[in-house]
Amino acid sequence: MKDSPTLPDTLICPAEQIFDLNAIRLKFETHASEAKGDDAQLRKLAVATLSDAKSKGRDVIAQALSQLPFAAHAATRSYSWLTDCIVQNALWLATAHLHPLANPTQSERLAVFAVGGYGRGEMAPQSDVDLLFLTPYKITAWAESVIESTLYVLWDLKLKVGHSSRTVRDCLRLGAQDFTIRTALLERRFLFGDLDLGEDLGTRLREDLFKGTEREFVEAKLEERDTRHEKQGQRYMVEPNVKEGKGGLRDLQSLFWIAKYTYQVDDVAQLVERGLFTQDEFDLFAQAENFLWASRCHLHLATGRATEQLTFDMQVEVAERMGYTDSAGRRAVEVFMQDYFRQATVVGDLTRILLTKLEADHVKSEPLLQRLFARRRKMKPGYIEVNGRLGIVNEKSFLKDRLNLLRLFEEGLRTGLLIHPDAMRLVTANLHLIDNDFRTTPEAQKLFLDLLLKHGNPERALRRMNELGVLSAFIPEFEPIRAMMQFNMYHSYTVDEHTIQTISQLAQIERRELIEELPVASSILDEGVNRRVLYVALLVHDLGKGRDEDHSILGAQMARHIAPRLGLKPAECETVEWLVRYHLLMSDMAQKRDIADPRTVRDFAKAVQTRERLDLLCVLTVCDIRGVGPDTWNNWKASLIRALYRQTRRAMEGGLEALNREQRGSDAKRNLRKALSNWETKDLKIETGRHYPPYWQGLHVTAHVVFAKLLRDLKDDDVAIDLHLDEDRDATRACFALADHPGIFSRLAGALALVGANVVDARTYTSNDGYATAAFWIQDADGSPYEAARLPRLSQMIHKTLKGEVVAREAIKSRDKIKKRERAFRVPTHITFDNEGSEIYTIIEVDTRDRPGLLYDLTRTLANSNVYINSAVIATYGEQVVDTFYVKDMFGLKFHSQSKQKTLERKLREAIELGAERAVT
Repeated sequence: MKDSPTLPDTLICPAEQIFDLNAIRLKFETHASEAKGDDAQLRKLAVATLSDAKSKGRDVIAQALSQLPFAAHAATRSYSWLTDCIVQNALWLATAHLHPLANPTQSERLAVFAVGGYGRGEMAPQSDVDLLFLTPYKITAWAESVIESTLYVLWDLKLKVGHSSRTVRDCLRLGAQDFTIRTALLERRFLFGDLDLGEDLGTRLREDLFKGTEREFVEAKLEERDTRHEKQGQRYMVEPNVKEGKGGLRDLQSLFWIAKYTYQVDDVAQLVERGLFTQDEFDLFAQAENFLWASRCHLHLATGRATEQLTFDMQVEVAERMGYTDSAGRRAVEVFMQDYFRQATVVGDLTRILLTKLEADHVKSEPLLQRLFARRRKMKPGYIEVNGRLGIVNEKSFLKDRLNLLRLFEEGLRTGLLIHPDAMRLVTANLHLIDNDFRTTPEAQKLFLDLLLKHGNPERALRRMNELGVLSAFIPEFEPIRAMMQFNMYHSYTVDEHTIQTISQLAQIERRELIEELPVASSILDEGVNRRVLYVALLVHDLGKGRDEDHSILGAQMARHIAPRLGLKPAECETVEWLVRYHLLMSDMAQKRDIADPRTVRDFAKAVQTRERLDLLCVLTVCDIRGVGPDTWNNWKASLIRALYRQTRRAMEGGLEALNREQRGSDAKRNLRKALSNWETKDLKIETGRHYPPYWQGLHVTAHVVFAKLLRDLKDDDVAIDLHLDEDRDATRACFALADHPGIFSRLAGALALVGANVVDARTYTSNDGYATAAFWIQDADGSPYEAARLPRLSQMIHKTLKGEVVAREAIKSRDKIKKRERAFRVPTHITFDNEGSEIYTIIEVDTRDRPGLLYDLTRTLANSNVYINSAVIATYGEQVVDTFYVKDMFGLKFHSQSKQKTLERKLREAIELGAERAVT
């Protein structure tokens, strides 16, 4: 009979500080005397004692962990040791005092096991306590009483207990049916009770359940892993789940389960003796496991709950707890998350190595894709196929020619085979061979460019080269962005993965897979561009990230040195440098400026200068935006990029003077007359004569038709609204016509904010007969247009607000909130005034933290300052927004005065700050 815990080898502090076993046992004896046979009283006293001990023990461990934030193994063993002490004392209380049994029969035996993570002796602060109560036959009345009393004590202690009561036969039967139960039984650890019964279970499991079912178990665990990854996200997501996500603790635990089940090891270190891991690989395993456990422990302590997802707000908290600090232009949280993703990548590498060994031992099936394609391309000399993977015939011969370190990846692309982990090990062990002489060898340059240009799927090679460190060895400037996280809501991937995603997008366009989705980019590639320039520019465009300087400028400086090293000609190098320096130009112009203003296109055309640059920049911009995340690209962005490209190309071909306001106005009126050919001449004359030139230049004829109909017979106190799905732009177009008065833009923005609409573009015009026409393009919270069924309610709420039945300024306060997980972001406010970007308006650009009521606050501030807003362009990048306003003063003039600009800026900043305070309270 065992009734006291076994002391682990190392705890985070002395055991007696965590739980004083002798003192607690003495207290229990005292409680038994005080209770005088009253079991309820005894249990109450015992629970109070254990509760104090539990709180003190947890505080001691947490304090020790705060002093040694990376002592994760010691901490998890300490939490497990504390739990052992509590559970075993509860069992001792139940068997020795509450239900003593002087002469137990054969059937009145009980063995208690820790299972799951608790069974491994690994517990985070808020981990569940999973117990197996084992009896030889069906549960006797005595065993039932002991189990019930034990559980009541543990529940009273507010522990989250998962428990099962089974016989040995039950364990075998259920374990055969359910792999989750089988895994729990695999991880059992004896805690208390009859040792012989516990050993009997171990023997029966090994002989009757585990033996001969290794492949079945491995396949089940891998299927479980794939399902989990599908749910959590196959790539390393920016808000990872430490336990269940790709490269998380569950992946490491799966390795341990597979190793224990297949090779009968009790410790991963034993896999080194078995030749499955090298000592270096085991060290990597231990480091990754320790890091992930440290992250999970600090996450639990920070939230006080069993939280497993590193949300943005928790990333900041955990980084601080683990001792990370801001440095060299990067926040502590970004440094922490870069370490996190590098460890997650290590987990993926180790998983691949073990699985390949299992295939070699025929414990696991070879990759499905390799089985489906029986016919394979013949391999070049020096390579061999090993269990469906690309292997190396002779390692010494392979290393005699250093260029083979690149040829391996080309052969993988050429044959379509995955690279064997033994070959990967050889590469990582010899990265020192990729030195400066290697990088400047013409053969190496050609091999690398061929990887990008020749095989049609360069992302496969690049991703593996990145994981193995080859990409950073060949292009050292790539190393700082490996696993670098950008701490914002806009980017879904780390910087290196984003770079590879952009190249994948380009390859897909070249494979003609995106013709319908990307007609312009596809046609540009069909007409022909310099592919070397485009691929290299994408590869290096974000290398400048993570520094104090502008990453576009820094990246261009890097490109100046990298492009020649990759074998590009001087003219190509110059184009690559220009593309990297201005890789955000087209995106910014399209999303932050009014493309309907001829000056926008004229300025962009002057900056780009040549058709070659325009074509290259357009394709690069599309790939860059699409590589940000799975939901970033939409029809709205597509329509903006497409329009800017086509107008700029037309201007380049026909001359910049073709961008003429007057001509646009004449064309627009002619198009309206054609669209309303059934109208009487008199009505058409009224409509074409009531609007000023900017109205005709700024809207499409479809909007002109809508406004013509809304204004016809409109009464002075009426508000006419037309809501229409604009599929080309992935938005709902909301057109308003009403009597003009000051602040109309602000009131409309407030009405839309109240219904939860996000404005992506807006423009308002005043007619010469006293009416205001305003067109807003809006999306819902998910970035989608409003469904037809939701439009009547939307219209009703807008009417109420415009008629004063709902006061936007008051009603918006309760809705203008920033979610807790999004509050950790820092977005500095920048406000600029530009009098050159438009012929007749001052452009005010406000770059700041986004929130639901921001546009309303900004437009109300401008209205109160007698600023006339002609149009607003809104570009959102996660938590950051750039609101651009085309404005005039009350006399119809630009804001040239520095003092007026400073006064306006101060008022806008005050509105932003007040709103920001309201949004987090």
